[in-house]
Amino acid sequence: MFCSRYLITTFSSIVFFPIFLVFLESASAQTKFSGEHLAENLTSRNLTPQNLTPQNLTLAAQTSPKARLFVQSPNSAADLPPENKVDQSSETEVNQSTKTNNTQSPETEINQTVTPEVDRSVETEVGQPLKPSQNKSPETGVNQSPQPDVNKSSATEVNQSLNSEDKALKEVMAEFDALPGDVSFLVKEGESILVQLNSTEPLAVASAFKLAILKTLKSEIDLNKRSWNKIVTIQPDWKSLPSGILHGWEDGSPLTLKSLATLMISVSDNTATDTLINLLGRQAIEVTSPRNRPFLTTRELFVLKSPQNRMLLNRYRQGTETQRQSLLPEIAKLPLPTISEFEEKNPVAIDVEWFFSAQELCGIMTEVGNLPLMSINPGMVNPKDWEKVAFKGGSEPGVLNLTSWLQGKNGKNYCVVATWNNKDAPLEQSKFSKLYKGVLSVLANRK
Repeated sequence: MFCSRYLITTFSSIVFFPIFLVFLESASAQTKFSGEHLAENLTSRNLTPQNLTPQNLTLAAQTSPKARLFVQSPNSAADLPPENKVDQSSETEVNQSTKTNNTQSPETEINQTVTPEVDRSVETEVGQPLKPSQNKSPETGVNQSPQPDVNKSSATEVNQSLNSEDKALKEVMAEFDALPGDVSFLVKEGESILVQLNSTEPLAVASAFKLAILKTLKSEIDLNKRSWNKIVTIQPDWKSLPSGILHGWEDGSPLTLKSLATLMISVSDNTATDTLINLLGRQAIEVTSPRNRPFLTTRELFVLKSPQNRMLLNRYRQGTETQRQSLLPEIAKLPLPTISEFEEKNPVAIDVEWFFSAQELCGIMTEVGNLPLMSINPGMVNPKDWEKVAFKGGSEPGVLNLTSWLQGKNGKNYCVVATWNNKDAPLEQSKFSKLYKGVLSVLANRK
């Protein structure tokens, strides 16, 4: 979920348990989630409120040794992700000097329009809190558009063409299908499904749930109910565990909605995530994600999954939707757990999570993928292979999700979603990420 060891993929996206939230458990010392490493690089570059600009945030994503989700540490400069051009938007965010003795509070915010050649990416997580020295940290919505009627139980290919690319996709699908536990997999080219496996089955997705928050925020801005430049302040009750950086900022620090959204996606900042949930309201997000009621904050998930609160967790798991809603005030009164509480490497109650199907995630990506903030963290692809890239992932022990929206050099758009749940054992993340990366390579060369 939100483990400190995970970047919050599950919670990687949320940063929850050391291995849970955020959530990608490191398959090895060399394979970690990009959102997590981006957060680490923010610290290593001494990014503070005074210099937290879109250019610096993008540079951190590009030059971090592990700036991309599930990518091995580079052995040389040649292995580092390619630099993207940064087009600074004219929209300026908070540019005020609020000098304080606490260097963690923001004086200037993210000038949010970072437009690298790759117009999307960012992986954040919700599953597992990152230890302070690591700066690590610990996501489900329903797309209202009609979904194709696909066979959930078998690996059905919708595209019957048997060229070499289709055969390669079919072989990868078979390997996904052979993994223990529950797996969903979907590859779309435009509106056409190239291959799918259980793509309508809702599974826990960890920090990928943050896409539903972004969709809700964008919808309200499109309706002129809110503005990207609206300034809000960080409230102490809204702070969560890492991943991210805002948990360490001074209470009352000002940020724009654009800055919060950028941090939520690019470094899977859990405090930015919870701030947006509180501002938008659960009910508004539940319109996008009706299955996930009540729509939990990352803080609430951390409290529930803390080893200190097992009885409360059991009551929540066994409760109806109404009973779960009634437990929220009790959860709110409990203190935020410490990072040291989330050292468990085995899955913990992955039925308490955010649930989305692959079809739903593709639907959400279609609506938010073009936002410039989605380009900061490209995930597992080489941005030079694509015209545009958008990425979000999530992980915690027993949960792993990778979601990408891409525009190819051939002018076609692709959506690739893979989710893996196993309530009984840790996941072999390196194998899963290798399969996913193979799919992206096939699509990059597609005519």
